[in-house]
Amino acid sequence: MTSMANSTSPPSALDASVLVLNRVYSAIRIVDARRAFTLLSKEIAEVISHEDGAFHNYDFATWADIAGLQREFESEKHEWVRTPSTTLAVPKIIRLFSYDRRPSIEIRLNRRNIYARDENLCQYCGRKYSSKELSLDHVLPRVQGGEDSWTNLVCSCVRCNARKGGRTPRQAGMKLIQKPRKPRRNPAIRLKVGSRRYDSWKAFLDEAYWTIELA
Repeated sequence: MTSMANSTSPPSALDASVLVLNRVYSAIRIVDARRAFTLLSKEIAEVISHEDGAFHNYDFATWADIAGLQREFESEKHEWVRTPSTTLAVPKIIRLFSYDRRPSIEIRLNRRNIYARDENLCQYCGRKYSSKELSLDHVLPRVQGGEDSWTNLVCSCVRCNARKGGRTPRQAGMKLIQKPRKPRRNPAIRLKVGSRRYDSWKAFLDEAYWTIELA
């Protein structure tokens, strides 16, 4: 399966995020479109599509059959991928047929979630950068006993990180724009739901399950 986008149009539609529900419609994780299409083609999941204020269920064959109508009447609402035989809309949500478990409420400490918590803002200069231009900084440096924790790790641009070096912000004459804290909800999910493209997710992401992990 290949993306319709050309090589100079990042990101690929196959990298688009798809919300996965368990059998009883609880959100359990996010996967990319590649994984979602694999689950659909193996007939262990179905598409959940939000149309005219209601949710509709489609098996993979039916989703492929209606692709022509989608392209004609609502092409701008979807991202598209091309297979050797057809062109398909990337679903926003899929549901597994035989999986009942619910997600862990623990928020994983990792680079992606820290970048999302800090909204890709360098916590020293306040400028926004792409993930490739950011690094993680230990507020209390490791050489001074600092550890990996939500309250000691922040986003930092390469320039500010180099300027701070193995010193504390005070020692370097620098100041954090906000105090780092452990988020109560998965920050990457919060950013996704803030986009209109993922409005259909909101019905399945209640207060109890906003801590699902990206996968």
